[in-house]
Amino acid sequence: MSKHYDVIAIGGGSGGLAATKQAAKHGARCAVIEAGRLGGACVNVGCVPKKVMWYAASLGHALEDAKDYGFSLSHGGLNWAKLKQGRDAYVQRLNQIHLDSLDTAGVDFIPGHARFIDQHTVEINGVAYQADHIIIASGGRPLTPQLPGGEFGITSDGFFELETLPQKVAIVGGGYIAVEIAGVLNALGSQVDMLLRGDQLLSSFDALIRDTLRQQMEQDGVGIHPCYNLETVTLGRNDKLVLVPHERPELSGYDCLIWAIGRIPNSDRLNVEAIDLICDASGAILVDEFQNTNIDNIYAIGDVTGRATLTPVAIAAGRKLADRLFGGQSDSRLDYHNIPSVVFAHPPIGTVGLTEAQAREQFGSQVKIYQTRFTGMYHALTRHKTKTAMKLVCVGAEENIVGCHMVGHGCDEMLQGFAVAIKMGATKADFDNTVAIHPTSAEEWVTLK
Repeated sequence: MSKHYDVIAIGGGSGGLAATKQAAKHGARCAVIEAGRLGGACVNVGCVPKKVMWYAASLGHALEDAKDYGFSLSHGGLNWAKLKQGRDAYVQRLNQIHLDSLDTAGVDFIPGHARFIDQHTVEINGVAYQADHIIIASGGRPLTPQLPGGEFGITSDGFFELETLPQKVAIVGGGYIAVEIAGVLNALGSQVDMLLRGDQLLSSFDALIRDTLRQQMEQDGVGIHPCYNLETVTLGRNDKLVLVPHERPELSGYDCLIWAIGRIPNSDRLNVEAIDLICDASGAILVDEFQNTNIDNIYAIGDVTGRATLTPVAIAAGRKLADRLFGGQSDSRLDYHNIPSVVFAHPPIGTVGLTEAQAREQFGSQVKIYQTRFTGMYHALTRHKTKTAMKLVCVGAEENIVGCHMVGHGCDEMLQGFAVAIKMGATKADFDNTVAIHPTSAEEWVTLK
């Protein structure tokens, strides 16, 4: 006889954990199904270990900058093994914290792969489990290309398994994952080349921000190769990788190749055909504003929907869904407008709202831009310098702020407060009427002319 729950979440990542714990607060009987480690991509192969590596890389920059401030420093370089060991131990502690939190919340944890039998039943390791409601929060995974020699490369997941710091690395891709890995490896001492399928980094970001970052990365020694359509990967002399593109010079001498060409939803592993669940061509599960799928009692949240694939989005959507299903809040749903995000590049990027191009397409001549580009005071004494760039996108006579974009030291921590203001409907006049904090880079936001 199968065990019955009020709600089952397929996936023990951020969304599934948040949804079931919130549902349990409302008195629901809940279970989470997860085949891997709890915490999902964010905790295990994403945000958390990535941020640890970003901190390590930032400290590498700071050690060099400290010399220009008068410190006498000598160090033996990076101990990669110690960094990896500490990072992995930190991740494991978080895995245990998540397991303990389920126990505290009264949520059952079921290890294994789930497959749909019908719209109320899933099977794990030959055992059937039933629920009135099923939330699909199975996340996504990195894409790998189907080309000769593609197996010589690793994905962004594999990056966290590297036992040594590679000397020369090729990263295929120009999105935020590629940019973040490139920045880390470059700062820690690897020679890095980025191979772009298109002609620019971060193509969906505002032009001022992506262009400023690209200039900085090239200044820091990252090789950027636009429109580099790789066709074959082979092994050359001394087992170094050779990259053969279409009608371009080949590149060689790499001891590591990283595929960062996007992610695909994990909907294809759930036997969704058994319930006629509708997905798009990429495998993303189609949902409405309430996270409903085309099946009455089945919902989807997080990366598996292909929509705003950010950890806080999955958490917020999961909690809102639980409040609607079990908390009596019939209109509870996540507002997907003006979601802030950060790219942990070197230096970091923060963005919320419309880019200038998006705003002009939507509002035309009503758009007014305020922007600045400068070298922050942190670099008053340093030889190595980075640029900070900021842009406000405003619309209409009231100059409502519809976009805020920044790159530079501290922008990762700076963005959150401005995102609150923009979510509340701030205007340029609101910024102008705020007294600046001096001397900071952030004061530029309230002094833009």
